[in-house]
Amino acid sequence: MTKYSVSQGFEEDLLLLDKPDLSSYKPLVFGFKDKSALQKLLSEKRPEFHDQLKGQVMELNKIRNPQKKITAEEQELYYRKWMSEVDSVSYGLYVYYPWSNKLVHTVTKEEFIELRTSRNKHKITEDEQAKLGEATVGVIGLSVGQSVALTMAMERSFGTLRIADFDTLELTNLNRIRAGVSSMGLPKTIVVAREIAEIDPFLNVEIFNEGVTDSNIEDFFGKDKPLELLIEECDSLPIKILAREKAREMKIPVIMDTSDRGMIDVERFDKMENLPLLHGLCKVSGIKELMALDPKEQMEVMMGMVDFDNLSPRMKYSFGELGKSLSTWPQLASDVIAGGGNAAKIARMIVLGEDVPSKRYYFDVSDHMQISNEM
Repeated sequence: MTKYSVSQGFEEDLLLLDKPDLSSYKPLVFGFKDKSALQKLLSEKRPEFHDQLKGQVMELNKIRNPQKKITAEEQELYYRKWMSEVDSVSYGLYVYYPWSNKLVHTVTKEEFIELRTSRNKHKITEDEQAKLGEATVGVIGLSVGQSVALTMAMERSFGTLRIADFDTLELTNLNRIRAGVSSMGLPKTIVVAREIAEIDPFLNVEIFNEGVTDSNIEDFFGKDKPLELLIEECDSLPIKILAREKAREMKIPVIMDTSDRGMIDVERFDKMENLPLLHGLCKVSGIKELMALDPKEQMEVMMGMVDFDNLSPRMKYSFGELGKSLSTWPQLASDVIAGGGNAAKIARMIVLGEDVPSKRYYFDVSDHMQISNEM
C-alpha cells in the first residue's frame, strides 16, 4: 500500500522554485564604456534598479560647500544645472549585486569614497583615511569577527580584508550576528563579504571558506601582500595558537575581543620580538606543545588564556554548565557589538601608527556603573 502525503503536490511546487545563490559575494561594477555587457545583463537578469544618483550629486555639492547654508530650492537648481551639462545615464557607475539581483547607480568611485567618508572628518583626517584605505587586515572567526569587520568597513579602515571561517550561518547565530533568516546555510564568509559589498562595493574582500589551516595559513597571512594586522576571533584553541605563532614570526600585531566584560587583548608582535603568547597567560610555548596535550589539559590551557577568575560571574557559571544545560559558551549581541566597535577603533589606531601597548584591556559597563552581574 502506497503511503499518501497530503503535502506531496506542495512539495513538488517548492522543488520548482529558484534556489538561492550560495557562492557569489563580489559585485559587478560597470562603467558606461561597458554598455554592451550592461545591456546584456539587463536583458538576461532584469534586475531591480536603484537610481539615487540625484541625491548623491546633491550631497556632493553640500559637502564641498560646507560654508554655505544651501536650501532645498538651491539644491534643485544646482541639480538642474548639473543635468544640463552632464548625461546622467552615462555618468558614474552601475553596481550589480548577483545574490539579490539589484542594480545600483552610483557616482564615480572617487566621489563615492569622498561621500562615504565625509562624516568621518576630522575624527579621521584625509591623510589617515588614505592610509587606512591601503591597509590589509585579516579576521579569523566571523561571529565576533563579523562585528569588527563591518565596523571597520563602515569607517573604511582597510582597503583589503581577508576573512576566514569554515562554518555556515545557523539560526542559533542570530542572537549576535547581524543577518537575516534567508542567509541561513550560507558560509559565514559569504554573509560578511556580501554585507561589506552592500556598504562599499570598492572594498576588496578575500574569503577563506575553510577557515585558517596548516595548508592555507601562508596565503592568509600573505606572501606578496602581508597582513598589517590580525583580528583573531575563532573558537579553535589550536588555531588561536597557530595564528599567534605565525603573527609573531611575521611581526604582525594581533587583537582579540572576548565579548565578556569588554575584554580585549592587544599583542604587539610588531614591536616586541619573542613576545609571550597572550601576555604569558598561554601556558604552552606553541602549537606542537598544545597538540601533545589531552582534551582536559587543553581546556586548562584555554581557562588560563581567558583568566577564568576574572570572567564575569555569569560566564563562570556558564562554563560550569557546558555539556549539561549548554552545548557551547554564550555570547550576547550587546557584548559582541560593543566589542566589535572597541576592537575596530583599536585596529584603526594601530594601523595609523599610534602607540597602543600590548595588554589585556577591560571595557566593562557593569564595572563602570558599579552594578553587580551576579546570577
